[in-house]
This record gives sequence, structure tokens and C-alpha cells, in this order.
Amino acid sequence: MSFNAVVKEGTFNPSTRRGGTLRLARTDDFDSLDPADTYYAYTWNFIRLLGRSLVGYVNGRSGVPELVPDLAESLGEASDDGRTWTYRLRRGVLFDDGTPVTSEDVRYAVLRSNFPGSVYGPEPEVVRGGPQYLAQYLTGPDGVEAPDPHTVVFRLKEPFAGFDYLAALPTTIPVRADRDTYPEERPGPDACGPYRTAEYVRGKLLRLERNPHWDAATDPIRTALPDEITVALGVSGEEVDRLLRSGEADIDLAGVGVQPETQDQLLADAGLRERVDNPHTGFVWLYCINSRIGPLADVHARRAVQYATDKQAMREAYGGEPAGDIATTLLPPGIHGYAPYDRYPVGPDATGDVEAARRELRLAGLPDGFETKIAARRDRRKEYNAALALSAALARVGIRAEVLPFSSGEYFNKVAGVPAYLREHGIGIVMFGWAADFPDGFGYLQQICDSRAIKSAGNQNLGELRSTRVDTLLDSGSRVTDADVRAGIWASVDRAAMDEAVMCPYMYVKSVIYRGSRVTNVRMSQAYGMYDYAVMGVEDASSED
Repeated sequence: MSFNAVVKEGTFNPSTRRGGTLRLARTDDFDSLDPADTYYAYTWNFIRLLGRSLVGYVNGRSGVPELVPDLAESLGEASDDGRTWTYRLRRGVLFDDGTPVTSEDVRYAVLRSNFPGSVYGPEPEVVRGGPQYLAQYLTGPDGVEAPDPHTVVFRLKEPFAGFDYLAALPTTIPVRADRDTYPEERPGPDACGPYRTAEYVRGKLLRLERNPHWDAATDPIRTALPDEITVALGVSGEEVDRLLRSGEADIDLAGVGVQPETQDQLLADAGLRERVDNPHTGFVWLYCINSRIGPLADVHARRAVQYATDKQAMREAYGGEPAGDIATTLLPPGIHGYAPYDRYPVGPDATGDVEAARRELRLAGLPDGFETKIAARRDRRKEYNAALALSAALARVGIRAEVLPFSSGEYFNKVAGVPAYLREHGIGIVMFGWAADFPDGFGYLQQICDSRAIKSAGNQNLGELRSTRVDTLLDSGSRVTDADVRAGIWASVDRAAMDEAVMCPYMYVKSVIYRGSRVTNVRMSQAYGMYDYAVMGVEDASSED
């Protein structure tokens, strides 16, 4: 089957026309629009319309995203020992009320996201759902400085060769202390990007309007073509597909692809297929096996789950071959450090090795199997069906796994990312999808493998992997500047983590995605694995440059 696929380097329907409304749709709400509390790739992609981090990405010619200065004038200046990184802010960047963005706003944003106790006090405990890299590497709250209004300085405990990647995280989007509404939910970051929040009805609608003080001359990343951007929230997957096909919506915000029935219809119609793209996204669909819950505390029980997995049936739940390739490693192809490897072969047809699973159960002292539960997002019907397929496959060897449905908006902050909740409810397996926080093996592996990344909420190390070997390898690789040597270390982390059997990758993801007929300037974001929302426009624009 051929597709009119958007290539990573290309742009479909290029345009510079301004005006009109870009209409997006989403099956649930955002996890959060607070840059300190979000960990969904689609939110990171979208939130760039509102806020600007120190560093950003543009598509690179080699197919790998290229770091570029965003809020900063240039990429970071590193000291000789690699422990101090300095960024100087662009002049003329304003918030939506006309107030200049200062280095103190960046410093405050980093503190509230990585060292919240230094901002809000230790009581009550403040837990952030976003990435905590800066908390791990900075010397502490005093490790981020604002010596003058235009300079931000970061001081590290240890050298970190890829610090510009950390400066590109949403946690460096500036936040004004006088606008911080915590603990009340924020309707988005303080707008210093081309748009600001005009209306937000939780679970129903988000509407963005232009930031009147955004200056395109200061922004190398965003085009700001539409006058307005709307997001219909809480819409079922089937209804999202209907809205796209009827022309009532332009893009599925989550970028995870159409429902299986819609996929079949699109691929069978040559006219519709012209608006279908089937790119590799950089994501891996996997599930995590918690090493601290019930029988799964035994590595042989976890390995039994791995061998019993019917990866082919799980892929069919997503729509079969167009949905992706069978996965055997944590790192996907295209990430620096990927090396082919298969620790738990599940047969030539990828339906599972039942005998190997039974052997592992005997080694665990559980020849008759055991009971556990699987968490999955019900509004992501393909994921939920994949969980059902996993449950059926495990039942073949006596592992009885009930599938529990949750909504994606609360999934990480209240359920899957809260170890205490998983223990209390006996949820040993969590459905998951992962892509690199930044395009390097460290950016993919650290948050899901490092024992020091485990958090009480918003946790991404869902298997609660605690491995001295893995932690040591991650530390070693983070200091290496030679790309080839670093890649070898990331491959070793992949193998070491897989040996612990806390994660089972089953598909390197491709999305069958459908774009509306009005959309212009369509390109895939290499950094986020979906359409680039920072450059999109619409054809029925009322004016042009």
C-alpha cells in the first residue's frame, strides 16, 4: 500500500498566508498546560505556541532534529570543565501584556518545576509531573542564577555534554512569579509565544488568540499563520475521525492515528488516501512491569510475561502493519544508540513463546501462574484493545490479568505515574508509549530507566527499575562528548534494562494520520514525532503577508 507520506525533510502545501482558524481535536484533555506539569509529547509540541524555552528545534537535513536558540540568542556557552552553562536572552521578547521577559522569569520557572519547595515551601509537598533532569544535574536551587536581566547561568554537579537538550525542555519556558496561580491549575504558560489563551473550558474547549506583543523578528521557529487556534476536547476517537473526514476539524492533536475502522476506509479510497500520512514517529509502544508489586517482584515472573506476549495481536489492535514494526529494543531505530537486539524472542510470527514463558514461571515458583492487573487508557481505544490482547496472551500460561480503564488526562498524574496508587490497587502492568525527551539515547532512556528519576507522582520509570549498573552507565554516557562512544553506552543501557524485564517494547510506531483539506505548511516535527503545530496554517485565510 502506498501513501502520500510527508517526508521528514519536506513540507506539504507550503504557504505563508496568514489568517483563519486552525481547528484541532483531542480525545481527552491536556495532562496540563503548565510547563512544569506536562509530559505528553503532543502537549510539548503544542505548548510552544504559547511559551518559548531557551532552546528549541528545527528539522535537520539528515533526518535528526537540530538544536537552535529560541528565547536565547545562541546555544549555551559551556565552561572549560563543562559544569557551567550560560545563556543570554534575546532582546525584545515580551509577555502578552507587554512586559519584557527577563532572566528572573526563566530562573523562577526552573525553580518552580525542579525545586518547588524553594518557591512554595515544603508544606504541603509539591509534586511536579514534568521532567526532572535539571533537579538531578544542578547543584540545587542555587544552581540557576540570573546575574542580570538578560543572562541565565546554570551550575552543574557534574559535566553534562548535552545540556542544550535540557535547555530545550518546557521547564525553561519563563513564568512570572506575580502570575503564578499554584495550586490552582494554570490555563497555560505566561504567553511569550505568538498566542495566548483566550478561553479554556476543561474537558471541552481550548481557544488561542494572537499575542499582540509577539515579534516574528525575534522568533526563528514559529510562523504564527492562523489568527486563532481551537482544540475540541473530550471527543471520542470515532468522533475525532468523523470531524476530520467531514471537514469540521483539521488535525488530531494527539497525532496517534485514526481508529482501525477509519484506517481501513481511508486506505481503500484513492482520493482519501491522498491526505493520509504514515510516518515513523520515533515512539515505541511498550508496557511496563512493576518490579515492586506482587509476584512481579521476581524477575522470572516478569520474564514469563515477556515471553508470553503476543506482539502481533497487539499490533493488530493498532491496525496491523501500517501501525508500525514489531519492536524488540527500548531504543527505536533513528535514535543515536539503537542496536538490534532481542532478549525475549516471541517466535517468527511474534505471537509469543509459550514454552519459554512456562519455564520462567517454574523458575519463579509459580507453575500455575498468578494474578495481576493492567492499566490502560480507555479513550485511546487502540491502546485499550492492545491491553486486552496482552491479557488474552498471558492467560495461555495461567497469568490472569484484568484490564482496568482510565482516562489519559489523569493517567500519569493520578494513576500510572503514582507508584503508591499502583501498589494499593495491585496494578502490575501499565500500558505506555515513549519517545525521546531529546534526540539522543540519554534523552530516551534516562527518565524510564534511572532509579533516581522515580517520583511519587508524574513518574515515568513505571517499572521502578533500580539498577546500579544502569545508573552507572547513564552517568558515564552523559559525560562523554564522542558521539560514537556515547552511542555504544546507550546500547549497553538498553540491554541491561531489558535483562531486568521491567519493560516490554512491542511496536516501533508508525501513525496512519489524516490531515484536513484546508491545512497548509504541513511537515513532520522530527523532535516531537508528529505534525509541527508551530508552522501550520489554513487555506481559507482572510489575508496574507
